[in-house]
Amino acid sequence: MRVAGLGFRAAATAASLADALRRAGGGADLLATAEEKAGQPAIRDLAAGLGLEVRAVGAADLAAQEVRTRSDRVAARFGTGSVAEAAALAAAGPGARLLGPRVISGDGLATAAIAIGRTT
Repeated sequence: MRVAGLGFRAAATAASLADALRRAGGGADLLATAEEKAGQPAIRDLAAGLGLEVRAVGAADLAAQEVRTRSDRVAARFGTGSVAEAAALAAAGPGARLLGPRVISGDGLATAAIAIGRTT
């Protein structure tokens, strides 16, 4: 199971998220993001276009993940250095691993990271 974790600013569009996902390697079976972002139009539009589910990850699960990158702004708001990395790992389940650190969309509005796991 390949899970794409996505972090994004309010101004991000589905195209921003798609670009970040493509830069991260694409090929996801599931999208994941912070609970408070899961209902945003950009991620819902991307999910609909790809025919994928969006998994909302709670704050405690985000904070429990060991991530590779750190944004102080993101850490202050979400309790993790990278929403994209933490959401991917949490949604991929125990023993999941990141394929690499998060990547940033060309417009700077979205990040994506891919985790490989056995569970959903």
